[in-house]
Amino acid sequence: MPLMTTDYDTIAAISTAPGVGGISIVRISGSDAMKIAKKIYRGKDLDKVATDTINYGHIVDPANDDSRVDEVMVSVMRAPKTYTKEDIIEINCHGGIQVTNKVLQLVLRNGARMAEPGEFTKRAFLNGRIDLSQSEAVMDLIDAKTDEARKAALNQLDGNLSAAIRKMRQKIVDVLANVEVNIDYPEYDGAEVVTSKLMLDKAQEIKAEIEKLLATAQQGKVLRDGLNTAIVGRPNVGKSSLLNRLLHEEKAIVTDVPGTTRDVLDEYVNVAGVPLHLIDTAGIRETEDKVEKIGVDRSRAAIKKADLVLLVLNSSEPLTDEDRQLLDLTRDSKRVILLNKTDLPMKLDIEKIKAEYGNSEMIKTSAMAENGTKTLEDTISQMFFTKGIASTQNSVMVTNARHISLLQQALDSVQTVIDGIGAGLPVDIVQIDLQSAWDDLGAITGDSYDDELMDQLFDQFCIGK
Repeated sequence: MPLMTTDYDTIAAISTAPGVGGISIVRISGSDAMKIAKKIYRGKDLDKVATDTINYGHIVDPANDDSRVDEVMVSVMRAPKTYTKEDIIEINCHGGIQVTNKVLQLVLRNGARMAEPGEFTKRAFLNGRIDLSQSEAVMDLIDAKTDEARKAALNQLDGNLSAAIRKMRQKIVDVLANVEVNIDYPEYDGAEVVTSKLMLDKAQEIKAEIEKLLATAQQGKVLRDGLNTAIVGRPNVGKSSLLNRLLHEEKAIVTDVPGTTRDVLDEYVNVAGVPLHLIDTAGIRETEDKVEKIGVDRSRAAIKKADLVLLVLNSSEPLTDEDRQLLDLTRDSKRVILLNKTDLPMKLDIEKIKAEYGNSEMIKTSAMAENGTKTLEDTISQMFFTKGIASTQNSVMVTNARHISLLQQALDSVQTVIDGIGAGLPVDIVQIDLQSAWDDLGAITGDSYDDELMDQLFDQFCIGK
C-alpha cells in the first residue's frame, strides 16, 4: 500500500445528507483546496490561521461583485494530518438545498472537480492513511443498524483485522524468504534450512489462525447485513400486528379484513443487538384478486430467500389447508412458529404439529395481551448465536463477504500446502500455494490490489465520503 501522498487534482462534494437541515458541509480536498477557498471566502486570512481551526466569515460570488451567498464557518485542515492526507477545507453553511448547491457550484467553478463516489476515502487509502479493510469499515460504520454492528465496524476501522492479517502474511513471507535462500544459495550456512516439517508446522499454524477468523464470519456477517426474516401466515392471523410490536410503532395496517396486506413490507429492527430485515408478507392463500395474487407470489419468493421464517398460526382455530401448506413450504427453513391469539381458547394440537411438520421452535404470543415478544427475541438470538453475541469492541470479527471469500481461498491454499507436504512434494513446489495464500490475504488489506477492484469497491460509497 502506498505510504506517501500523491499529487492528485482537487476534488469537492457535499458531505452531508441531501435535504433541509441545520447545516450542510461542502468538503474540498487537494493541493489547491486553500487556493480555491480563498477565492470565495471573505473573513480571516486562511493562509495565516492555524490548522484544525474553524473560522467565521462569508462565501461570496467573485463573478458577481463579491455578492454574499451565505454566512459560514470554514474548517482548515492542513496535510498530512487529515482524512485524505491532503489539504482539506470544509465549508459549514446553512442546510438549505439551494444555498448548499450554490456554494458547491462556486467551489467547482473556481478550480475543483466534482468528487466521484467514495473518492475522499479512496484517497485516504491511496495516500496510505488507511488500508482497504479500514476503508470498507468506513461504509460499514455509516450503514450500522445496531450498536453491535457499530462496534464491529469501529473495531475494523481501528485496524485490528488488518493487524491480524499482516501478522499471518509476515509468517508466510518469512517461510518463503527462507525457501528462496536455500534454493538460490544452498551453500549459505546462515540461512535457516527450511525442511518439510518446518513448512508444515507454519502452514498448520496459519491454518488455525485463518479458521479462528472464519469462525467469527457467520456472526459478523449477520451483525453487518442483518437476517432476512420473513413473517408469513394465512390472512388475518396477526402478521402485521407482530411486525408493529417488533418495530414498536404502527407501521403496518391492521384490520380484521383478510388480505389487507397486499404487498411485502420491508423494515429493519434491532433484536437483542441483531439487525433483522423484517419482511411482512401478504397472506398466502388462493385468490382471484390480481393485486393480492402478486403479493402472494412475492411472499413465496421472500420465504425462499429468508434466513429466518416467523410462521404465524392462529391458535384459537384448527389448522386450515393454508396453514398446512405453509408448514410444508417452510419445513426446510430456519423457522419459529408463533402461536398467536393465545388470549383465546387453544384449538391447535401442538404435539401433532411437531410430529407432522418437524420439531420447530414454538412460542405462544398474543397481540391483544402484548406478550411473547421478549421470548421471541431471546429465541432468535439463541438460534444464531448459541454462545451469545461475542464482544465486538475488542475482538477481531470478520463481517465482510469479500473478506470471508478471500480468507476461504487462503485457507484452501494453505490446506493444499499441508496436503502436498503429506504427499512428499518438495518445498519449492508447495511454496506456490503458500504464495497464493499470501496474495489472498494481501487483497483483504489492499497490500495487493488492482484498479478494477478499487473502482468496484469505492463506487459503493456515497459521494462526499
